[in-house]
Amino acid sequence: MTALPIAGRWRLLPEGVTPVARRLLWGRGLRAFSDGFVSLLLPAYLTVLGFTPLQVGVLATATLVGSASLTLAVGLVAHRFGRQHLLVAATLLMIATGIGFLLEERYWPLLVIAFLGTLNPSAGDVSVFLPLEQAMLAEVTADRHRTAVFAAYSLVGSLLAAVGSLAAGLPELLQQLLPLSLTLALQSMFAVYTLLGLATYFLYRRMPPIAEHRETPQQPLGPSKRRVLTLAGLFGIDAFGGGFFVQSMLALWFYERFQLSLAATAAIFFWAGVLSSISYIVAARLAKRIGLVNTMVFTHLPSNLCLILMPFVPALWQALALLMVRFALSQMDVPARSSYVMAVVTPPERAAAASVTAVPRSLAAAVSPSIAGYLLGLSSFGWPLIIGGALKSVYDVLLLLMFRSVRPPEEGERR
Repeated sequence: MTALPIAGRWRLLPEGVTPVARRLLWGRGLRAFSDGFVSLLLPAYLTVLGFTPLQVGVLATATLVGSASLTLAVGLVAHRFGRQHLLVAATLLMIATGIGFLLEERYWPLLVIAFLGTLNPSAGDVSVFLPLEQAMLAEVTADRHRTAVFAAYSLVGSLLAAVGSLAAGLPELLQQLLPLSLTLALQSMFAVYTLLGLATYFLYRRMPPIAEHRETPQQPLGPSKRRVLTLAGLFGIDAFGGGFFVQSMLALWFYERFQLSLAATAAIFFWAGVLSSISYIVAARLAKRIGLVNTMVFTHLPSNLCLILMPFVPALWQALALLMVRFALSQMDVPARSSYVMAVVTPPERAAAASVTAVPRSLAAAVSPSIAGYLLGLSSFGWPLIIGGALKSVYDVLLLLMFRSVRPPEEGERR
């Protein structure tokens, strides 16, 4: 979404964004905004209700396991049903999730809702929407524009997630303006989540029908199966490491280690999200120069080192400095990774490939928050950050060793 001068005018979107792609970008933005504030408010809300860090971690695990299961199911049936219909069904589930968290306060019902619903403990997208939207973006975008459009997709998500993170401070503001308890103020944000789900429903319900008419007939994985499964395994290692510090757990660490308020935490993650957004702009240009795999690895390793160092610094400002450097680098691999997967499979396999690579990520990431919650319950030192950063570094090295010799997709993707 870099501003490009064309015919004397400035364009916010990159070249090659079709009407369908533009609607998908809007949908990604609405969901990212909701994920931004929910991922920060969720641990605070559960703590106010009297739940332990371990219970917070288990609920985060339930959201990720449920998302993985639903994503896998969608991947298996995407070649039989229209993707637009599946997207509309997912928005209805998002609405139901918001209503459930708005009305319920008991732990076990919340755990079930988290498993069945679309709640996201991370500002990044790990939901059932992801493979559907990615497959549609690849379908309606020319190959030469694909990485730039995926970068715009990630950029929209990151910017709106950052603004959503800032909105996590609204409950404290509501308490100052109205005679509300903190519990009620936090619950009001799930009403906002429900309304955003409703807006996304109408957005996808009115998707231009050309999206279904133009899509290539879909099929399960075939000739690209081996490569996709290898990538899925590697992405699983990365996600398992990332699950130790999904945004909800990272916010919990800041609450426990530095006793930060909701408003302060919201401001921190807002600026972190802004830096992530800038990294997406750089990612597409960098990928053209050094290749997709090199972009993924050489920006990821330094960010992981920052993460590992965070528990060892004594002052809040030092931890924040490392966090900001990490966010400025860590997300450059996201559009490159998405574009790479779409490039190394045949067009009919794209929905299945997006699902198969997304599911191991969700499943692997689902295990880690429970372990992180248990470790944070024992000590606020930050062991989850060290373990997660080390695992993600292992992924980077393996990815480079296994795929560096593969010709960059930009050179060989035109079939």
